[in-house]
Amino acid sequence: MKNVTKDIFYIGVNDHKVDLFEGQYIVPNGMAYNSYVIMDDKTAVFDTVDVNFGDEWLANIKEVLGNKKPDYLIVQHVEPDHSANIDKFIAEYPETTVVGNAKTFTMIDAFFPELEIADKLIVKNGDTLSLGNHELTFVFAPMVHWPEVMVTYDSTDKVLFSADGFGKFGALDVEEDWACEARRYYFGIVGKYGVQVQALLKKASALDIQIICPLHGVILKENLEYYINLYNTWSSYEVESKGVFIAYSSVYGNTRKAAELLKDKLIEKGCPKVAISDLAREDMAECVEDAFRYGKIVLATITYNGEVFPFMNRFISELIERNYQNRTIGIIENGAWAATAGKYIKNKFDKSKNITWLDTTVSIKSAVKAENIKQIEAMADELMK
Repeated sequence: MKNVTKDIFYIGVNDHKVDLFEGQYIVPNGMAYNSYVIMDDKTAVFDTVDVNFGDEWLANIKEVLGNKKPDYLIVQHVEPDHSANIDKFIAEYPETTVVGNAKTFTMIDAFFPELEIADKLIVKNGDTLSLGNHELTFVFAPMVHWPEVMVTYDSTDKVLFSADGFGKFGALDVEEDWACEARRYYFGIVGKYGVQVQALLKKASALDIQIICPLHGVILKENLEYYINLYNTWSSYEVESKGVFIAYSSVYGNTRKAAELLKDKLIEKGCPKVAISDLAREDMAECVEDAFRYGKIVLATITYNGEVFPFMNRFISELIERNYQNRTIGIIENGAWAATAGKYIKNKFDKSKNITWLDTTVSIKSAVKAENIKQIEAMADELMK
């Protein structure tokens, strides 16, 4: 097993069988379900793993503990990818004290109606637990991204066990860029709860944190300021990267042509980054990620049943659901006889905060014409300001 510190061990598992995490997110490099043990006068296990890996996880525990029995099982998050083996654990170690808050145990009862836990320790926000040398403090983080979530700070090794915070897609035996899959994970799963993440970051700023141990993804030990700053940017809905994201949906290629013409114009004018996505063919979570990454976005779509093409409709709904704000939006609309897409899009964002609309709208009637090329040129100029 991997040492996190002298006394803290990683006992999680890698999942390369999962194709869709939470039934919707494509995970080509699998997932990691992280779990940890602190070995001290008293021994604490942090969280369990996905239901399909219970035996492997228990074997990992035994590899670290040997004949010793764990004193505590600390349940920070009851979502099944982290709690599904509580019953197996209790069957193996029935005398262990299960640690959680009041909402934790309400949820455990809902998931495991037949489970009897002999010894419970119900903690409140700010409560501490001594393992001997290691002193743990429980910090509640409601709605990051479930109501029962709490994180745990070990003041001895200066470790934050961060639950789903600072997590990412991908198994730990695959090397990949952290930011890309952490960003997609954040905006897909946690993105709606920026206010709550900001509250947790404020609490964390008062702690001397040297290591972050999330429930998904790599353990963070170096350059923590980089990760924390990214989380602050994401959760405050600020712009991470300069550039323009063009998202389009097209049936016969005319709207796609307009989107690609805009991309070419922006590149010619020196735009630092132009990202473009066909919403019908690319991972929707990747598209959502890019929409939040850049400060300017152009939505290009046909009018469809008086609204917009279904993929664009879904994309806009995904953004609104996650409190999309503080962005500039441009519209390329196409309609063979009634171009109403632009009006529909603006109505969809009517409750979104701090949305700035470009003065230029590209309005196509069926095919791209000379006047549309002029509009695209004007839109590119406006985006470059």
